[in-house]
Amino acid sequence: MQKSENASLLPAHGKIACTLCHSGANVIFDVTRTQSDDRTWRITANPLAWGNIEPEILVMWFSKGPSQAGALSTVPHDDIPYRKGRKQVGKILAHVGLLPQVEPDELKLLVDHLIADRHGRFGWGSLIRCTVERLDSKSAKWLGSGGMIDEFMATTFGQRISQNCAGRFLRNLPSRTKLVIMFGLGARGSYVAAARKAIEAARPGKWSTVNDVAYSDGKITVVHVEHFASQGANIPNWLGQRSHPRARLGTLAREAVSAALGRE
Repeated sequence: MQKSENASLLPAHGKIACTLCHSGANVIFDVTRTQSDDRTWRITANPLAWGNIEPEILVMWFSKGPSQAGALSTVPHDDIPYRKGRKQVGKILAHVGLLPQVEPDELKLLVDHLIADRHGRFGWGSLIRCTVERLDSKSAKWLGSGGMIDEFMATTFGQRISQNCAGRFLRNLPSRTKLVIMFGLGARGSYVAAARKAIEAARPGKWSTVNDVAYSDGKITVVHVEHFASQGANIPNWLGQRSHPRARLGTLAREAVSAALGRE
């Protein structure tokens, strides 16, 4: 029995029994797909969750990318999130004060443990729990969600799916949950704005801006951090390893995390 039906709990570690965005009586996990009206976007019914159902901190990303979604039937459940990116996840979470500042290999092992831990401080999932793909006009192939956040969230289909997901899984979070870490910033903060719109629609209340990467309704604070799969110098720049304006966004994220957890 999945506990996601209980409004006070996050989905239990494992597969999620959710058919909200898929019409029809028979929805088959990782088989059923729903397309946008123009048939350029689709989602696959394979929602998943990891970690504690009553976490202090919920860590989220946009949607399962190609390296994750393509492995659902071949790798253990706990190995699916952040495949090939767990060192980067560790570095980012350490930078905002949620993990210790240790060597990357140690951080990777720590992230391994925390994802599998059903009784720890963290819950893990994606804003869009089903896999998002777009039809590539040149190759006529469906491509995973990497690098498509802004485009998907700008469509009517993307807005409907994101608001459905936010409404189902973020509207009534456990009282213990104080902080949501969201991987992804978008071009000039576009993903921050799009995610905020979906979350605010799902959680009516008095929302306020904390800073350029964070917003709060007084119960939870959502803090956007660099995406763990960002290319080039984005992650080092955000981490402040170089003198770059992007380092300011990392500092703002750390400050918002500290305030949300009552460290100030």
